[in-house]
Amino acid sequence: MRWLLAMLLFVPVSLGLHLSHAPEVWVFVTSALGIVPLAGYMGTATEELAKRFGPGIGGLLNATFGNATELIISIIAIRAGQIEVVKASLIGSIIGNVLLVLGLSVLLGGLKHKIQVFNKDVAQSHSAMLGVAVISLLVPALFVSASHISGAQGESRIQSLSTGVSVVLMVLYFGSLVFSLRTHESLFRNSEDSDADPPLWKKSRAFAVLVACTLAISLESDLLVGSIDPVIEQWHINKVFLGIILIPLIGNAAEHSTAVMMALKNKMDISLNIAISSSTQIAMFAAPLIIFLSPMLGHPVSILFNTFELAAVSAAAAIAVLISMDGKSHWLEGAQLLATYLIVALAFYYIAG
Repeated sequence: MRWLLAMLLFVPVSLGLHLSHAPEVWVFVTSALGIVPLAGYMGTATEELAKRFGPGIGGLLNATFGNATELIISIIAIRAGQIEVVKASLIGSIIGNVLLVLGLSVLLGGLKHKIQVFNKDVAQSHSAMLGVAVISLLVPALFVSASHISGAQGESRIQSLSTGVSVVLMVLYFGSLVFSLRTHESLFRNSEDSDADPPLWKKSRAFAVLVACTLAISLESDLLVGSIDPVIEQWHINKVFLGIILIPLIGNAAEHSTAVMMALKNKMDISLNIAISSSTQIAMFAAPLIIFLSPMLGHPVSILFNTFELAAVSAAAAIAVLISMDGKSHWLEGAQLLATYLIVALAFYYIAG
């Protein structure tokens, strides 16, 4: 946590640079670095509240605030009309968690512990949910492509389709919470660390930190989104690459480090849960919520993604299924995940946009 505390200095630095009309690139970099510790403290506050309220309410808190940073950035980006960046960041969060986070965890954990084991039933449950989410992204794109719909009526039908699919995904997601927290909670409890740490913060402190971090992330996200266009122009990168690779890294850095630390401690169940369940939460809760909110923000977001994005997320889901099949992992599987992520990143950098 010390490194998170030190990185909080980037919050006032980014504000100072913005108020002094410094180059937008520096505002982008410092606001991005400022979001990292804020997201980390928000995650800690959520975990502390979850410990206080028990598994039922705790599960709902994690469902709501687990990817709050990405939601806040997305909402502000939608208001600014950066739809392409928002949709790319959703896909980027999914593939980043499965390929980068899980890849680093399996690689480093495997180098320290020759073979690591995890509950394959729980892992396959998460992977199956991720697979359903990916299918929900693929099917609308295929049907719309085959139907050749266009014009105002076509846009209306696409938005109605997006809303309908979002409703199905959210219902299934909350059904999965009932499955893991109520009807089959013993299955998931057995996969977790039996020596769970007791809460360290009072409820009042956790609530205060959660509210403060939410407000600060909103402010920093506004600075970040406002400097996107100058950054794209000066760094000569496309918006899709920015959304797929850079934005998800900003919002998930603290969570990524936790997953890796758990793997190094030979707690692959926790590491795997962080990586895959976070991807599922983005696909089945965050993305549908953004689709619901976007018309009220003046820029409707549909569930249709481009071919590059669909190919990347499909590959990530397929690999997640393969990794979870035998309940074991080793460092080579981690290297394979990371190699796939690098190939995807290079493709988006040089081609997509």
